[in-house]
Amino acid sequence: MSKPTGAICNLDCAYCFFLAKEELYPGSGFRMPPEVHETYVRQLLDAHRGVDEVVMAFQGGEPTLMGIDFFRRTLALEQQIAAPGQRVLNTLQTNATLIDDEWAAFLAENGFLVGVSIDGPRDLHDRYRVDKGGKPTFDRVMAGIDALRRHDVDWNALVTVNAANGDHGRRVYTFLRDEVGASYIQLIPVVEHVSGDRASERSVSGEQYGAFLIEVFDEWARHDVGDVFVTMFDTALAHWLGIENGGACVQARTCGDAVALEHNGDLYSCDHFVDPEHLLGNITEGRTLLQLVQSPAQRAFGQAKLDTLPAYCRSCDVRFACNGGCPKDRFATPPGGEAGLNHLCAGYQAFFRHVDTPMRLMASLLRTGRDATGLRDW
Repeated sequence: MSKPTGAICNLDCAYCFFLAKEELYPGSGFRMPPEVHETYVRQLLDAHRGVDEVVMAFQGGEPTLMGIDFFRRTLALEQQIAAPGQRVLNTLQTNATLIDDEWAAFLAENGFLVGVSIDGPRDLHDRYRVDKGGKPTFDRVMAGIDALRRHDVDWNALVTVNAANGDHGRRVYTFLRDEVGASYIQLIPVVEHVSGDRASERSVSGEQYGAFLIEVFDEWARHDVGDVFVTMFDTALAHWLGIENGGACVQARTCGDAVALEHNGDLYSCDHFVDPEHLLGNITEGRTLLQLVQSPAQRAFGQAKLDTLPAYCRSCDVRFACNGGCPKDRFATPPGGEAGLNHLCAGYQAFFRHVDTPMRLMASLLRTGRDATGLRDW
């Protein structure tokens, strides 16, 4: 993913882990220069020669701060550089507060897939998602979503599960389904490491996250299989089907392919590891994007996810589905005293054990050529 504005955003969400990354680039204008922009597009497409579809992902900060012309230039570069028959899918993760009819018409015309950050109904969303003046943002986000819907833009909802909404799984889900019209939903836990084995007060606890996922799953399984797609459930089903690295990287055995490109061309091991220790290099200074991704340092970073699993995880009955979760969250201490347990472990265990039977049923249905919507009847 690329971050054309770096850590710069028009909001000041209390739990945002990326705003502090501004300190890495003192004095920067935090706008991707044209030469870096072109280098990124060229190197990404060059790395995918022979691949029919390439995903070009823009995140932030807030990428819409770059303005529409930046994305018009992206499209022109793609058209110029892409191989014959190669299709580029552009994706944009946004807080939606700047999305108006002009933006929405542009995104629709050019086939962008848009992710919108929204944490649930007004009271839950506005608890942490505020602007620079501390004012609520719910109405502005909903106005942006309305514009996307008016112009038939493909979009999905990204929900951060935190201490405020963590006890309201079904309420958040039904709001997104019934009132917002979301049919693709990502549920991302907020875990802020304070010190030792402590997380911040804004963080969702493991037990809370597990209960949240179970509430959502039970509602989804009874009514929405095949109509609403939840990334966590798709990923779980992939594991029950025996696809080890299917779905989200959080539950994959190893990681290292989801690198983060800063506005100046610096490439980091992961969006959650943008720090000097995990700087792989700069794509304008000799080594290409592909060479940096394939470097020994990055391969070791990805393999460490598997190699550093504590014994408690290695003997767990749901390890095949969990794989220890994201390395950034591994700061709890498991029974036996060995370090490296995921803060969300209790929740992962509760959720994956809860869905074992329905996942087995859906996997069986799919293996025999039937529709997974049969889960609703069960």
